[in-house]
Amino acid sequence: MMNEKYFSRSSCRMMRRWLMGLSFIIYHLSFSVACYNRGPITPDAWNLTEQQIDSISFYTTHHYTQNYNFIVTSDSLVVIAQQPEAMPIPEVFSSLHGAADSSLFTLHSSLFKGERIVVADIMTVPSDTIDSVWVKVARDQLTFGWIHENELLAKVSPDDPISQFIDFFSDVHLLVFLAFCVVIVAAYGVRRLMRRGAKIVHFNDIPSFYPTTLCLLVASSAVLYSSIQLFGPESWRHFYYHPSLNPFGMPLHLGLFVSSVWAIVIVAIATVDDVTKHLPLGSAILYLGGLLAVCAVDYVIFSITTLYYIGYPLLIAYYIFALRRLSLQDSI
Repeated sequence: MMNEKYFSRSSCRMMRRWLMGLSFIIYHLSFSVACYNRGPITPDAWNLTEQQIDSISFYTTHHYTQNYNFIVTSDSLVVIAQQPEAMPIPEVFSSLHGAADSSLFTLHSSLFKGERIVVADIMTVPSDTIDSVWVKVARDQLTFGWIHENELLAKVSPDDPISQFIDFFSDVHLLVFLAFCVVIVAAYGVRRLMRRGAKIVHFNDIPSFYPTTLCLLVASSAVLYSSIQLFGPESWRHFYYHPSLNPFGMPLHLGLFVSSVWAIVIVAIATVDDVTKHLPLGSAILYLGGLLAVCAVDYVIFSITTLYYIGYPLLIAYYIFALRRLSLQDSI
């Protein structure tokens, strides 16, 4: 009995000490939190200058600002060394077109294709009726000058490989040329392959769902790509100036597009692996070449037709056709 009373008393003491310690910790934590004052979170707390506010405003609408890097894509880019406000606008344009005094040509600098430039300053000239936004770009400390924003953006590309990749695949003339060439070559190749009894996706396919899945992913990504350009041009422009391969750090529609690109890469790797298991090396190379041609046709056709709203019903029809062909192939 004595031992039981002793242990009960000691356990009560330990419990009491533990509760007191816990209360002490909670008290100090609450005290420290109560004493911390963040202050009012208002725009005034940022203490931004007028120039910084203008820079943020310009960035939200134009998606680039000072210190942004471009690469020249045209053969040449002529910039004016003198500040636009210090020179009458008509004289600027006449000198650019060679109609003014020859002494004005000393104020010009030329930048050439492939050269990297940086945005050094941005100015708004309200008296300029053609383009009120002037951008100062610099190649180095000795080569710099001013140019209209519209003319600049037409002759440069963001200095990022993803943006340049987008430029390459967004060229309308390139798409039309590719559409003409790819359709003819693919039609001729499919006809030759079918005559030889070779395996080809959708027509004489191998027992695998990966090739069909890859074609459907390419078609869906092309439709999504053109849809973003149609219905969300500003979000696409921001993505163009600040590209990312992380689908989780961007809006839903852009995240879906980037995810579809990753899905294409993953399924393409799985397709190559599966094709080499079903076919000998020579036949596998021939099959993969035909699959590449079909994917190219899908990309060109769906990216162009979606711009005219034809791509949406066409994609549904393509899904029905591809899945039916896949089910027929599985039943054989």
